[in-house]
Amino acid sequence: MTSDVELTTEPMRCVAVIDCTLPVGNAANAAAVMALTMGMRQPQLAGEPLVDASGHAHPGLIPIGIPVLGAPAHDLAVVRDKAIAAGLEVVDFPAQGQQTTDYAEFQRLVRQTDPAELRYIGVMIYGTKKKVSRIVGRYSLLRPV
Repeated sequence: MTSDVELTTEPMRCVAVIDCTLPVGNAANAAAVMALTMGMRQPQLAGEPLVDASGHAHPGLIPIGIPVLGAPAHDLAVVRDKAIAAGLEVVDFPAQGQQTTDYAEFQRLVRQTDPAELRYIGVMIYGTKKKVSRIVGRYSLLRPV
């Protein structure tokens, strides 16, 4: 039996949106930390190993890429909320994460912060290209301050 409806797989997209005023090292840190967490939550994002001409395998990288976009800090909570409302996978990076190198302290700081008062330095979103693009389409690639 054939169906009149053709099944299609919608293209996926993964993006990081970072506070555009962060120094480059802090922005790179935020993107790396969120990417590691997103990779754990979405293990299918890692591509097949890359094999060089001598046959040596290199770990697979994400085949769809991860654009790192810049946005004003005050936009990040809105981006996060819109992505969650759209049913997308979201990894956020509260600002407290760059106030300490002690993870237990980071947890304590976030736990003591009212959700409405949380400020973010980055948000990573994964989902269908169309939904992700609707949320982040106005932002351009992150540029050094």
